[in-house]
This record gives sequence, structure tokens and C-alpha cells, in this order.
Amino acid sequence: MVLIDKQKVGDGYPVFIVFEAGATHNGVDSAKELVRHSVEAGADGIKFQILDPDRLVPDRAQPFVYEMLINKDTGEKKQVTEPLYDILKRRYLTFDQWRQVKEFCDDLGIIFFSTATFEEEVDFLEDIGVDTIKICSGDINHFPFIRYCAKTGMSIQLDTGNATIGEVEKAYGEVLKTGNDRVIIHNCPSGYPARLESINLKAIPTLKQLFPCPIAFSDHTPGWEMDIAAVSLGVNIVEKTITIDRTCQSPEHIFSLEPQDMKKFVQSIRDLEIALGSSRRVISEEEYKTGKNTRRSIVLKKDVKKGDIINKNTLDYARPGTGIEPLMTDLVLSKKFTKEILSGSQLTWGDFE
Repeated sequence: MVLIDKQKVGDGYPVFIVFEAGATHNGVDSAKELVRHSVEAGADGIKFQILDPDRLVPDRAQPFVYEMLINKDTGEKKQVTEPLYDILKRRYLTFDQWRQVKEFCDDLGIIFFSTATFEEEVDFLEDIGVDTIKICSGDINHFPFIRYCAKTGMSIQLDTGNATIGEVEKAYGEVLKTGNDRVIIHNCPSGYPARLESINLKAIPTLKQLFPCPIAFSDHTPGWEMDIAAVSLGVNIVEKTITIDRTCQSPEHIFSLEPQDMKKFVQSIRDLEIALGSSRRVISEEEYKTGKNTRRSIVLKKDVKKGDIINKNTLDYARPGTGIEPLMTDLVLSKKFTKEILSGSQLTWGDFE
């Protein structure tokens, strides 16, 4: 179990539902709007991405290819190529602007956290009171940065992307070396949107066996079927990208949830948690009573007199199951009736000697 802002995350606790807005906002107002929709939907947290495009992508012409949705009704889409720098620049906010977003989250009662890419960003997140930080899959082998993040004491969320189990183990170990055991590991398929072949949901039980920490699922697919499957397999966190409009020209909008679906997404997971129930067969009082009505009791197939001997031809089985259970048949055979009883009557223990 890991605490995130005093909220318990792990086996035995409700799934921590996070909406990812880092790639789909385009400014402070847009970010706040996505925060507001997340709160209305009932999410536990919202995640952003703090980055400096000037430092992160020095090659301003480096291309990035992604799919864009053209028509929601037909599913028509097109491939777009843009400079990565331009894409990231649209998401860029100053520290003062991020502080505004964090305070807005605090006011509305939703947990704010973020991916960071440089030490100064980590310092800033720590300064504004963020309790958990996510390390992107591209930095799974950036041990100096992982250690720097871990030394803050913040919970460390490791995004795995296309990393091998061995690479995940090493990154996990680097966090533990700092004395920080507040680790969360994400099963995160690569691709925008992810290919079905890359989702590999069966890795979730493997991760849960290998690592004594909460396991998360970061979803990069349209809809929420994969999230439902991931919760069924035992993940403790689900992270789903959201947008105001799936037809926006920028990566990740195409597979994101729009506001009208966000609440349905949260409710679907909460309903599933109830339906999953317990690993034990737990029968409520109401279910017990219903079960009695649908089960059968031993009844008399014909009229009997005092002194008659009970045999198989004497007995039948009928609802409700409020009398002697059929499994007791061998115990009543060959007994002698103590009184006259009419056909169709439930047999009771006082009817024979």
C-alpha cells in the first residue's frame, strides 16, 4: 500500500482513478477546464506533464507522426506529421501558471501530480506540495534522474512503456536504494493509440507477483474496455487520457475520453469493484432467503399412516427449501411414521421415530 495525499492505494482499497490531461490541454484555462470535468466525474487525481520544450527538444525540426480523428461518427482519421517541438510548446506552462493549476486542484479537492523531465521541475513540484511524481517510460534508464526524484520522498510512479522486466527491476531498485519505498509501477502500452498486440494485459499479474507495490494501468486505447479488464486483473490505479474534443489536432486526443463519457468511465469502474466482491463466497441474508425459496425440501408423495415405513416411493422433493434438505434422504429412509400425514406435506424431524 502507498499513501498519496493520505489516500491509500493498493490491494484491498478502491482503485485510484486518474485522468491524464498533460498531453491534451492547451493553456491554463484549458487545463482548469479539464480539472473541473475530472472533479465532476468523480476522479481521485489528475495528471499533467511539466516540460521545457526548448531544453528537451533542441532540434526544432524533429518530426513526430500521429493519428488525428476527423469524424467521430464515421471514425475517419488521418495521419499528421508535426515538429515535436511545436507539439510540446502547445502544452508548455510557466511555473507560475502550474502553481495556479495546482491551487485550483486543491480548491476543488482533486489530487494534482505530474511527470517531470528535469531536476528543476522536480524541485518545483516538491515546493508546491505535490506528493507523487511520475517518471516517463523514456526515462526508465535515467538512473540519476530517478534517484533525484526518489530522494525527495515523493511517491515514485514508474512508467514502463516498452521497457523489459529487467529494466523495470533495475529502475525499481534505484528508487529503493534511496530509502524511498513509495513506488508504483505502471503497465503502459506504447503507441498513440496503442496497438492491441502491445497492451499485454497478462503482464499485470506478473508485475503484481514480482513487485511488492501497487500496480497501475496507463491506457492509450479508445473507450474503456481495457481499463475494465485491467481492474479485473487487479490493478490498483487506472490512468485514462481526457480531452475536451477528440478531433483536436494533437497527439492523444483521438483515444481520449470526452467530458460526457468521463463520469460513465468512473462509474463503470466503481460498479465493477462492487461486482468483483470477495475471493470468498459471501452470501447476504437476502440471498440466503432467496436461496431457500429456490431449493427443495423432502415432501410426501402420498398419504401415510402411523406406523408406515419411509421408503423411496414415499418421498418426493419440492420447493421451498425450508424443510428437511434432500441431502438428508439417507437419514430418514427406513424410519417409522409416528402419525398420519397427507400427501404434499413437508417432512419434519418430528414426523418419524
